[in-house]
Amino acid sequence: MDEKETAKEIRDRFSDFGVDIPQEEIEERLNKLTSKFKVPMSEARRSVTNYFLKEHNIPRNEFYGSQMETPLVNIKDLVEDGKWVNVKAKVLQIWDNSHESISQVGIVGDPTSTIKFVNWANANLPEVEEGKTYQFRNVVVDEWNGKFQINFNRTSGIEEIDEDIEIGTSSVTVSGAMVDMQSGSGLIKRCPECNRPLSKGACPEHGKVEGVYDLRIKAVLDDGESVHEALLNREMTEYIGDITLDSAKSMASEALDPSVVLEYLKSKLMGKYYTITGPKLDRYVLVESIEQQSRFDENALDELIASAEVV
Repeated sequence: MDEKETAKEIRDRFSDFGVDIPQEEIEERLNKLTSKFKVPMSEARRSVTNYFLKEHNIPRNEFYGSQMETPLVNIKDLVEDGKWVNVKAKVLQIWDNSHESISQVGIVGDPTSTIKFVNWANANLPEVEEGKTYQFRNVVVDEWNGKFQINFNRTSGIEEIDEDIEIGTSSVTVSGAMVDMQSGSGLIKRCPECNRPLSKGACPEHGKVEGVYDLRIKAVLDDGESVHEALLNREMTEYIGDITLDSAKSMASEALDPSVVLEYLKSKLMGKYYTITGPKLDRYVLVESIEQQSRFDENALDELIASAEVV
């Protein structure tokens, strides 16, 4: 949805309350936020709407509450920019986040598909936990860099529900040389409460905690034409890295430096060719199987050897 359409919807909505706001003024404010400050349109819309609510002394609960009831929508059907919806979904993954304006960012899923979510810090909403299912009320669909996501704002609601839902994902298989291991790979510590990776011994939600050790690899595979980002959990890391969590902890203890585990994994795995399979959630393939491969399959290699013998 572009600025003119968004501005018109905001103007029409305020007209329902007897407030006449020039569309040009709304467009100007939207343009400043999206062009100058690079704010997503959905967040710009919320900010501009709240500005005029305050300007004209209209209670937000009255303004938003009087709208038609937000529908419950399957994730696969979230393909309309600017649409307000309710979503029932399970939190699959919370990503490491260093943006002060964002409380949490990650992936949620339902039986139909998966989608990225952004919980804005100024929304003052409770944080969610991996593996739990929630009813997300009054969230807005946003198209960002050609992909859809859902944004939580001050009018949204988050309610944990006692339900475990199956996730509908499509499995992909990609091959390539491992050319990088991103920050956050190797021996890490997680919060015992919410399972989020710790940063300098602290959880963004629970503060200083006694972390629980874990292993993971955030790998980048290059197939010669494109790159693929992959997440390997403890099981996959132990398998392909020929290492256990206990041996990794011992290695770090002896060196008094946990980074030796990452250096070990890099020396053992980087530059080699792998085939991975697993569901793709936004930018990452969650690896369920991984095997080291030769760049030549056996038949091609036999033919190459045979031709060399003939010569």
